[in-house]
Amino acid sequence: MTQMTFEDNQRAWLDQAIEQAKKSWDEGGIPIGAVLVDSAGQVIARGHNERVQSGDPTAHAEVVCIRHAGRRRDWHTLTLVSTLSPCPMCSGTAVLFKIPRVIIGENVTFQGAEAWMAEQGIALTVLNDPRCIELMAQMKATRPQLWAEDIGLPE
Repeated sequence: MTQMTFEDNQRAWLDQAIEQAKKSWDEGGIPIGAVLVDSAGQVIARGHNERVQSGDPTAHAEVVCIRHAGRRRDWHTLTLVSTLSPCPMCSGTAVLFKIPRVIIGENVTFQGAEAWMAEQGIALTVLNDPRCIELMAQMKATRPQLWAEDIGLPE
């Protein structure tokens, strides 16, 4: 039996986050998805950006995913996987709960608070997956006003 490497697992986890991003896009939202993985490599929570769908400006994919994980005491053992570089709010949530690892699908179309997360001791892996880049490039090209709203840019 072939054992999966950490790199294989990262890709499998990112695949699940991409499924969440596509779900948001299909719902008319912003195509960003996230999953939370436990120390055994099992996905324990999923989330996608629901800001448009719910009207909640804090419903970014990473925050929704963490909400879905519920009350826990093992945050310090988990890995957050997001299709896009986490914004300051989502980075702050990872820092607050002392999540030690964040895997980022891409940071070409947007780079969040990566330097700050690294300063706080979070290990970052940036994959720059072409599927993630394409999802965001498509959204920014077809719905630029929605993207500006999502990251708090004025009109």
